[in-house]
Amino acid sequence: MRTRLLPLLIVLMAAVLLALGVPLAVSVAAGEQQRVVVDRIDDTARFAALAQYVTDAPSGSRPTAPDERQETLRRELDSYYGVYGIRAGVFYRNGSAMANAPGDWLVPQTGEVREAFGEALLSRRSHDPRQVWPWQRSRLIVASPVIRDGDVVAVVVTDSPTGQMRSRILRGWLLIGAGEIAAMLLAVGAALRLTGWVLKPVRILDATTHDIATGRLKSRVAVGGGPPELRRLARSFNEMADNVEDVLEQQRAFVADASHQLRNPLSALLLRIELLSLELPEGNEEIASVRTEGKRLAQVLDDLLDLALAEHTEADLALTDIGALTEERVAAWSPAAAAKGVRLAGDCPPTTGWADPITLSSALDAVIDNAVKFTPEGGTVDVAVSSDGAATTVVVTDTGPGLTDDELARVGDRFWRSGRHQNIKGSGLGLSITRTLLAAGGGSITYAHHEPSGLTVTVSVPRHPETHQALSVRA
Repeated sequence: MRTRLLPLLIVLMAAVLLALGVPLAVSVAAGEQQRVVVDRIDDTARFAALAQYVTDAPSGSRPTAPDERQETLRRELDSYYGVYGIRAGVFYRNGSAMANAPGDWLVPQTGEVREAFGEALLSRRSHDPRQVWPWQRSRLIVASPVIRDGDVVAVVVTDSPTGQMRSRILRGWLLIGAGEIAAMLLAVGAALRLTGWVLKPVRILDATTHDIATGRLKSRVAVGGGPPELRRLARSFNEMADNVEDVLEQQRAFVADASHQLRNPLSALLLRIELLSLELPEGNEEIASVRTEGKRLAQVLDDLLDLALAEHTEADLALTDIGALTEERVAAWSPAAAAKGVRLAGDCPPTTGWADPITLSSALDAVIDNAVKFTPEGGTVDVAVSSDGAATTVVVTDTGPGLTDDELARVGDRFWRSGRHQNIKGSGLGLSITRTLLAAGGGSITYAHHEPSGLTVTVSVPRHPETHQALSVRA
């Protein structure tokens, strides 16, 4: 969730910074150019004041004997050009030069200088030049009229290079860019802290929900940080988890108490059935059926009590040689398999895993018992132990009738038995108890088809203790 939220915040912050930075950069460029234009306007105004009383040139020609004011104007223009490198000139209305620097600079027939000269002839200063950007090698043209007795007698024109101005604009932009980058880094850091602060309770809540969903009902959310709404949600979640745990605990207690309390009346009932059978003829089918159902009910009560205890029991995990334990269980079930005519084979290399030995033994007993029970005479049951980096597995395959897809989806449910196996002894709780015991220690049991016929049951336990320890710490 953080990887989705953080880019969105960064994009929004970048958009805000760009929305602020771009106008600021434009403003910096416009300000620098305006400062230069104002300086040129001041310069043209000074030159216009000097040229205002210069004697008019004869029509169509330059004066042959310049007066003192004209010489002073020419010296000022030459000094101005020599110091600043800015071309400047005062031109009569017909375009001839009153004074100019450099001497060969005249008003061209076309271009920006001619346009500015024409605007000044209309008794107004030329328009501000268009904006010059750092990547453009443009020049700034400013023209002001020289007015005498209300008439425009000449025009002062300056043609300025823009290199220094563009450099200043670029430096201003670099400062803005550095500020934008610093602000962006600060914003990213703030976004990281903000998203971490906001999403940390969500991550804890997600992990705790997963723990509870996988059977660790003692897990709770630590209500310590984050927004008030999420802290309130965490407290509500903990209250809900407490209520759910209380309800489940009541159910377990009821099942355990009911199983325990029914044992005594059932035992008395079975005893009376045995006494009654002494009064009936030998081999009476009805009394045999009642005796069988009574024993089956006693087995169901025992399994219910075992299931209630399994759901309430904490796993006692230890580093266990899974291969040796599995080989022991295969040897224990070999006589039963041989008596039925089923070949039971085990491939159990030394392999360690993190498991409760008693729980794993019970699970293997249940799985191997089912495999032998449902495998017909002449069939085979194979038990193989293997491991990878994360888990150690015990795979039990048989050549029995197997299960359909629908039955495979329900195998392991409480009290569920296939309709084809109702005449085989069992309560339908053995695999449920096995799954509950394995889950308490971080293990699992899965079922799959075995080709060409039969069932494959895989019992997995953690290869290392880190996974289960991490879950215990979070709980």
